[in-house]
Amino acid sequence: MERKNTVRRFLRDLPALLRRPETVTDLLQIAKGVLAGTAAWALSIFVLDSQLPFLAPWTALLTVHATVHRSLSRGAQTTVASAVGVLVSFVIGAWLGVSVWTFALALLVGLLGSRISWIRDEGVAIATTAIFLLGSGFDSQQPLLLDRMIEVALGVAVGVGVNLLIIPPLRDQQAARYVDSINRRMGDVLINMADEFSTSWDTDQAEAWFRETESMSEELDSAWQTVRFARESERVNPRSGLRRRRGSGRNGSSTVPAEEASYENILARVDEGISHLRHLTRTLREATHLDGDWDARFRKGWVRIVRDAGHAMADPDAEVEPIFDRLSDLSVTVAREAQLPRESWPLYGSLITSMRHIAVIVDDVASAREAREGAAANPRDQ
Repeated sequence: MERKNTVRRFLRDLPALLRRPETVTDLLQIAKGVLAGTAAWALSIFVLDSQLPFLAPWTALLTVHATVHRSLSRGAQTTVASAVGVLVSFVIGAWLGVSVWTFALALLVGLLGSRISWIRDEGVAIATTAIFLLGSGFDSQQPLLLDRMIEVALGVAVGVGVNLLIIPPLRDQQAARYVDSINRRMGDVLINMADEFSTSWDTDQAEAWFRETESMSEELDSAWQTVRFARESERVNPRSGLRRRRGSGRNGSSTVPAEEASYENILARVDEGISHLRHLTRTLREATHLDGDWDARFRKGWVRIVRDAGHAMADPDAEVEPIFDRLSDLSVTVAREAQLPRESWPLYGSLITSMRHIAVIVDDVASAREAREGAAANPRDQ
């Protein structure tokens, strides 16, 4: 029964899983690798009439990377490294023959060459090319140095061409998902904090909020990696140019500034927000050890503000009164009307100050999301 339920859940969640941007990208990369390798193999056999038809599909697979820019840069490295591997193989094979020690010498030279900085990413192709050539009947390949070079170039060209022409990834949706996920998590913590603080709270709950902020920081690191990848994927990508032209055609301006506002800038602001939220949780955690009751007027006003800030952070479309002004009014009201012990002011002031910083970031989150969605009149490409 449990196994059947697991299968049912998997089948139920499968459509959503297949629609996820990262899943679509991975499946496309697999398909493009298959297409590039097969096309390079077919061209080697039917056009070049190659005696070693694995060189072209092998280099084609090495060249199909996750972005067009990476395919071009790594493809250039693969071309150079494979060409050097072909030359090393032919020089060692022609002058010294093929034996155990010359095979080891070719590998030594290839692995040393792979440490060269400007081909380091694909430098191991020097050694692997030598393995292929010296281990596949070198005597019959010796007169065909130029043919081997052409096969390597063919594989790289096919790999770059396939990645350039067949839905090159942009990864904008993945970057947007990370940004929105972190915003929702911050909002949920604020809402939960307000709910807990409206009655009472304990140290364990404050610790849970603190651990949640640490988890947000880890997700933020992943978000930055995805955004950097998204920016790389836009380079030398024909889809980026088409999108900018469509955006210019609609409103006479490029969409790039809005995209920058919604990713790099907003992630920097979210990082600040997480820091202030962590400081807020620390303050509440320490406050659990203090004696005395909270001022009822402050508590009621602060809870409403925190709850509304959480809703605004989790859902920028939520209708809430301006957070920053309400905090200013609360601080004035408490200072004027409340009779607080002197030792309570640092605590109350810290809570208000942390929320003032977060309130500014709430406004930035909403503005950046509007800019991003305004830039994307069409659905985001993968």
